Amino acid sequence: MDLVPALREPLKKVLGPATAKVMAEHLGLHTVGDLLHHYPRRYEERGQLTHLADLPMDEHVTVVAQVADARLHTFASSKAPRGKGQRLEVTITDGSGRLQLVFFGHGVHKPHKELLPGTRAMFAGKVSVFNRRLQLAHPAYELLRGDAEGEETVESWAGALIPLYPATAKLESWKLAKAIQTVLPSVQEAVDPLPGSLREGRGLVSLPEALLKIHRPHTKADIEDARARLKWDEAFVLQIALARRRHAETQLPAVPRKPSPDGLLTAFDDRLPFTLTDGQQKVSREIFDDLATDHPMHRLLQGEVGSGKTLVALRAMLAVVDSGGQAVMLAPTEVLAQQHHRSVVEMMGELAEGGMLGGAEHATKVVLLTGSMGAAARRHALLDLATGEAGIVIGTHALIEDKVQFHDLGLVVVDEQHRFGVEQRDALRGKGKQPPHLLVMTATPIPRTVAMTVFGDLETSVLDQLPAGRSPIASHVVPAADKPHFLARAWERVREEVSNGHQAYVVCPRIGDEDDDPRKGAKQSKQPPEGEADKRPPLAVLDVAEGLAKGPLQGLKVEVLHGRMQPDDKDAVMRRFAAGETDVLVATTVIEVGVNVPNATAMVIMDADRFGVSQLHQLRGRVGRGSAPGLCLLVSEMPEASAARQRLNAVASTRDGFELSRIDLEQRREGDVLGQAQSGARTSLRVLAVIEDEEIIAEARQEAAAVVAADPELTGLPGLRTALEALLDDEREQYLEKG
Repeated sequence: MDLVPALREPLKKVLGPATAKVMAEHLGLHTVGDLLHHYPRRYEERGQLTHLADLPMDEHVTVVAQVADARLHTFASSKAPRGKGQRLEVTITDGSGRLQLVFFGHGVHKPHKELLPGTRAMFAGKVSVFNRRLQLAHPAYELLRGDAEGEETVESWAGALIPLYPATAKLESWKLAKAIQTVLPSVQEAVDPLPGSLREGRGLVSLPEALLKIHRPHTKADIEDARARLKWDEAFVLQIALARRRHAETQLPAVPRKPSPDGLLTAFDDRLPFTLTDGQQKVSREIFDDLATDHPMHRLLQGEVGSGKTLVALRAMLAVVDSGGQAVMLAPTEVLAQQHHRSVVEMMGELAEGGMLGGAEHATKVVLLTGSMGAAARRHALLDLATGEAGIVIGTHALIEDKVQFHDLGLVVVDEQHRFGVEQRDALRGKGKQPPHLLVMTATPIPRTVAMTVFGDLETSVLDQLPAGRSPIASHVVPAADKPHFLARAWERVREEVSNGHQAYVVCPRIGDEDDDPRKGAKQSKQPPEGEADKRPPLAVLDVAEGLAKGPLQGLKVEVLHGRMQPDDKDAVMRRFAAGETDVLVATTVIEVGVNVPNATAMVIMDADRFGVSQLHQLRGRVGRGSAPGLCLLVSEMPEASAARQRLNAVASTRDGFELSRIDLEQRREGDVLGQAQSGARTSLRVLAVIEDEEIIAEARQEAAAVVAADPELTGLPGLRTALEALLDDEREQYLEKG
């Protein structure tokens, strides 16, 4: 992180090309600085050196002793039937007692060459008993050569805390420890990124001291000191990056968009058949305040499924149209874009009939643009966008194409932020003459969004009240393998809902036609399958629909919906379902967001363990949208004790999306907060944990804002600049710039 010359030194110069190559390829470590910031994952307490005379059973011990004798035996076994099996037995002594070491198979060659009688070494392993004698099987060992060095090695190995590093098969933890030992003197060169006043004010140790203590702690207090300091570095440098980005945003010009006092927005509010909730009014005020400023709004709107985010976004769009601009809403799927278009036109009534006979005085045009539209309809839509005739545009990725030109783009609303890459949002924002305002909506903060929120790179508005008239949803886990009769009862419940005049969804992870590779299906699901269930492919829509129509749901009208159907067919299926002509809709996750059928009260999610927490929460939000209570059944064959079942239990036990996103984040890690990876595999955070360290992050945010306000270019803080450059390699720098 702090790349000053000594720390910029390539590892191949310091450790040799072979080791450096393994470190670069398998651990992404290239310089001395990278290696010093490769922190131990945990520490093993080896205790003091143990005398051979009083070894405790089943414990990990480290002993220093001399080899008394070594014998190689060959024997026959199932793996080596011709007597080619090899076992090396080594007896060691420390003067107080004797101990047998045993090595098997290919593992005998190295110790056979090295552990010759008279050799002194340090041995570490777990004590077991074989043939009533104590032994260590396959112990790790380190030869002790000359006395002076020997004393030091004993000292460093026998210390109470042995650091264990994230390692690879090619490079054991203790080889990493040795490499770090080699470069440890360079820590004195580390330039401190934290301003002195901040460090002293918070009682944090210096960076060189923290690096020494994390790699060579003498006590647990050393580790605590080091971690406290290094967490601050990560939080603070990251916050500086975000604060500078917020600062840069405020320097960009944008057109202030204020609604006219008795324009389109007022006319729309007057025709609403209900009053806005307090939450909707508060969030709308925050958004209108942002829209009225002369730099771009950059706001995240988080709201529970069904909390009325679309209405809040529509009012923001109308305010922009009022002020002479255009507003666009970007939806992740065609089904959702069509659904949004229908509901916006419905809510606006004659206000959506701009330029048409019978349109109201302040009316504007609401245009839909998707990839599957016919050429004529598409030409027409593009013309409306370019002339400014269409004040409101709703569409999918098709909006991002080069051909699409706007007359005066003032606001971009992105629905379900996690479905869009940064490049796509950026391309759309680039279509304004000046940077448009940006409103990002999400119903379930998924891990990286939560991380971003905690890190505060977007201003955040939260809708946590459900509008009146939303019904409660009961959720239950159905353990299909342990209790098959529970699954039979689930289908009975679906029939009961239908006989009461309602409808149901059945969701499956896979489509199931011949193009559909089951292995691909498993890979696409958000969570890796665990245990037994990955023995079979995930359940598929086409198979399940057929089985239900011929079996437990015989006599009911069952239809299917999935992403590979033609757009017109999809739309026809959704219309029939919305009109109540279909009893049960068997679908993939195409229904995950935005589909609104108030009469649908039950949902059965098959192989629920194959979906992520946030996906399950989203899906569940499709029922209970009317006056009747909703029911969501999570069907899984996972055993009770599995992590997958715990995840499902968590979803069943709470309706709070924010709580679920925390659970999701704790299970999946935050991904690279600044990069594009959303899994936990690649993270720019080494010691900071987003959920546990919320307080540090919040405090670091305040400190960073003050530093950037006083010195946006960080001219007075060279150490901080260096740390920032190391954090923001090119990819992350672009990511931050694009937002």
